[in-house]
Order: sequence, then C-alpha cells, then structure tokens
Amino acid sequence: MRPKPDDTYSLAPLSLPRLFDQAVARFGKHAAIDFFGRKFSYAELGRLVDRAAAGFKKMGVERGTRVGLCLPNTPYFIIAYYAILKAGGIVVNFNPLHVERELAKQIEDSGTTIMVTLDVKKIYPKIAALLGTTRLECVVICSMQNALPLAKGLLFRLFKSRELAEIPRDARHVPFANLISERGKLEPIEIDPQSDLAVLQYTGGTTGLPKGAMLTHANLSINVAQIGRHVPILVPGRERALVVLPLFHVFGMTAAMNFCVSLGAEIILLPTFEVHQVLQIITNKKPTLLPGVPSLFAALTARVGDGKYDLSSINYCISGGAPLPLEVRTRFEKLSGCKLVEGYGLTEASPVVAANRLDAEYKNTAVGFPLEGTIVEIRSLDDPSKILPVGEKGEICLRGPQIMAGYWHNPKETEAVFIDGALRTGDVGFIDSDGYLFLVDRIKDLILCGGFNVYPRVIEEAIHQHPAVAEAAVIGIPDAYRGQVPKAFVTLRPGSDVAPEVLMRFLKDYLSRIEMPKVIEIRQSLPKTTIGKIDRKQLTAEEQQGGGC
Repeated sequence: MRPKPDDTYSLAPLSLPRLFDQAVARFGKHAAIDFFGRKFSYAELGRLVDRAAAGFKKMGVERGTRVGLCLPNTPYFIIAYYAILKAGGIVVNFNPLHVERELAKQIEDSGTTIMVTLDVKKIYPKIAALLGTTRLECVVICSMQNALPLAKGLLFRLFKSRELAEIPRDARHVPFANLISERGKLEPIEIDPQSDLAVLQYTGGTTGLPKGAMLTHANLSINVAQIGRHVPILVPGRERALVVLPLFHVFGMTAAMNFCVSLGAEIILLPTFEVHQVLQIITNKKPTLLPGVPSLFAALTARVGDGKYDLSSINYCISGGAPLPLEVRTRFEKLSGCKLVEGYGLTEASPVVAANRLDAEYKNTAVGFPLEGTIVEIRSLDDPSKILPVGEKGEICLRGPQIMAGYWHNPKETEAVFIDGALRTGDVGFIDSDGYLFLVDRIKDLILCGGFNVYPRVIEEAIHQHPAVAEAAVIGIPDAYRGQVPKAFVTLRPGSDVAPEVLMRFLKDYLSRIEMPKVIEIRQSLPKTTIGKIDRKQLTAEEQQGGGC
C-alpha cells in the first residue's frame, strides 16, 4: 500500500509543463543550454518544446502514451522530455548503454510505442532491431551533427562520420526536424499533478529486478521545490550548472535538469565524463553549480592539484548516488573552496530524501536532514512493524509527497515495498538526537562475518584515510570459518604507490579485527554504473566467476 498524500507540507504540486512554462516566461532571454558552444535561450527552448509537443500529438501521443527517451545528454533530451509531457504522454527513460535484450524487456513492460534516439551506431542499431519485434512502432531520429555549433557539426561530419548510423527513410522513422516542423497553436492538455504520471523510471529497487517506478508530476515538481527550500543561497536566473550526470538517471533528471529549469539556470551539458574536459570547462565557463557522484569528485581532486585549473567559480556542489567518503569531501573542499554537500535518495522517492545544509554542522557519514514534508522512520531489521527510537540502527522507511505511486503493473512488488504506508528503502541507518540521518549501508551489502554485521561503508571510509587512495570498494566473499569476510578493491591516486600489506597495517588503527579485509586488491580502475557509482554488483560477479579467495 502506498502512502496517502500528506497535507502537512506547504509545497504546492505543479505539472512539469507548468514548471517549465513558468521558467520560460520568467527567464526567456537567459541562456538555458550550452552544448559545446551551441546555446539555446529559455525563449528558444520554449518554442522548440511547443513545436515538438505538437509534433508528438500529430504522431498520436495523447494522455498516457508511453514515449521512450534513449539519449545521452544532448539538447534533444530536454526538448523531448518536456514536449512529451506537454502532449499528455508519459516519459520512459532508457539507458542508451543497455544491450538490446534489456531495452526489449523495458519496452515490453512499459508499453513504449515511440522512441526518441540518436543517429549514432552505438545506440540506433539496438533500437532499430526492436522495431516491429516489440511494441515499439516508431522512432524519432535526432541528428548529432545538428545539435552542435555549425563549425563543430561540420567537423563531426568530416571526421566522425563512421560513428553515424544509416537511417532508413520510411514511415517508422521520423527525423527530429520533421517533428518540430509543426507551427499550429498547441492546445494545452489538462494535467492533474497528483494523479497523472509523468515518468516511468526503471530501477532494480531492493530486489534487483527492473521495475518501473511510477512518478507523478506532483512527486517530481515537489521534489524540485523541496531541494530549493533546502538550498536557499541559490539565485534564480543567475546560476550556471555543469551537468555531466546522465539525464536518463533519476538523480540527473531531478537534481540537475528539472531543478535547474526551475531556477532559470544555464545548463552546461556534457554527454560523457572525461576528467580533463570537465576541469577545462569549469576553468573556462565558470559554472556555479556542480551536481555529481562521489567518483566524479574523487577523479577531479586527483587531477586538479597542479594549479592548472580553477574551480573557484563553484558555489554549491551536491553529491548523491553513493556514500561520499570524508577524505574525498575534504580534499575537494580544500581545492575548490566550495562546500561539498552529501545527499541521500532513491528512485522511488523522485529521488531526493535528505541532504546536508550549508548552515549546519557537517557530521561524518551523515546524509543530513530530511527535506521538507519528508518523514523518516527507522524500523527494526528483525521486526519491521517496530519503529526504533533515536540512535538505534534499522531500515530507513519514508513518507512524503515525493514518494512514488507504486511500480508499473506490479501490485505484488508495490505491496512488498510499502509497510503501513511507508516506503521501505532497503537501507540501514539511524537518526541522532540532533535530527541528522545517518546512512550505514544497504541491507543487501551487509557482510555477515562470524555472526557480526560488518558494513562495507565503514571499511571504505577507513581505507580513504590513506593519502595514496583514490577509490575504494568493499564486498563480502565466502569464508569457510566465518561465512563471509571483507575484500577491498582499491585504486591509487596518480603518482602514488602503496602495497596491499602496507594498507593492511595502516587499517589496524581504524578498524576492529572483525572489520579488517582479508584481501586488498589494487586495481587500475573500478567498474562503474552509468551514473558513475562504483559497481559492487560487478565486483561481486567477477569474484564469483574467479572463485573468490
């Protein structure tokens, strides 16, 4: 059972088209997007969204039609996202790095009939193979060359033409230029923010099986407003955000795209993360906001120390998606002069639940205070019906206006993820006497070591205390005596060299005997998810394939 709307908060729900139109009306002359030097004002963006919405309507999009976005970060994503919603459709976000089999399953589950994608070989052929073999009926084709400034577009055509896919000229393929050719007056669709779905955001949730989290217009627009209330220092119409977080991920969609639009901020958009490129853009274009994940900030701090780059323009950074190690936060703040704030959320919560505040003390491993209107319950791991008092560790459960409506066409999983109307997160945490929420670890990542609960995050924090360490990840591996023991995977900062046995000796001052890793493996790199989080699942799979230690 999902929670009923809570009337105690003061944030009014909006439809996302209304949120967008307000930004266009207020900030029309301001820059909205900068894509490799190709700039769009909010007024221009508004016109393109209206034309695309009219185009989608002509294609048959109406209330409830599911339209997929399988795009990297490009202006097309932002235009198509708001246009689909204006036409009455539901956005279904697809990861363009997924293989054909994964895309097919999501198309079938969501009932996606139209897909918006890019004319590049890494993406389009996978979508083309699903036309006619799944529910997919039509593809809107976006031109990478046309998204770039004229000179760069010509260079792309000259030197990267081999990366472009051949696109058939038939009724199933609609060029984006044709989509936006409609000039007629757009008749607005009436949207009920509380009940109408805006996005199906697929997630593994707590079971690991992909499910479509049903996010309403109210879920998403209120989460944007909650973030704004939590960060009152930002000035509407004056901010510039460097956005390398993938917009198809819920963190990038809400905390970068929708939030920036609500602020009238300029979005400096990058499709991929390349550390030197990001540092160069920060130095030259001087963004004031940088949302990211811990691995992004770790990579930047590992490269920026030579004085070649200037990070001083950044006023606010929020880190999410994974626990932020204290050492990474400290290094970044020292190099940039900007306070790096850790937040916490999950797809089913649109996604932001809690964040540290700039005007409050920072407590190590705390993810801050719940956002306005958000109620956090800590429930017993042994008896979930029991709510625990302050200071005790248990499962984090949530209530609030940003909590999803449930899983798409999956009442069994929906029922399982709610308890007494509160969303079960699958995360272990506690609340201290000052109201801070602390995230200990994922329940599924707990290492059961000789009858004791060992938390990977505690070990990772300790490893990060060593100055040679860039990244660390800890998983549980089988052990004949204790059942499971920790194994650590570590990458080193450029120019650093430290042996595993040296790290072992170092950790003895930070960890108990039961928490000490049995093995430390030094690697050149660690596997990452599409958002840039260290992928513990992949490490576990590699370990299982290799037979463990």
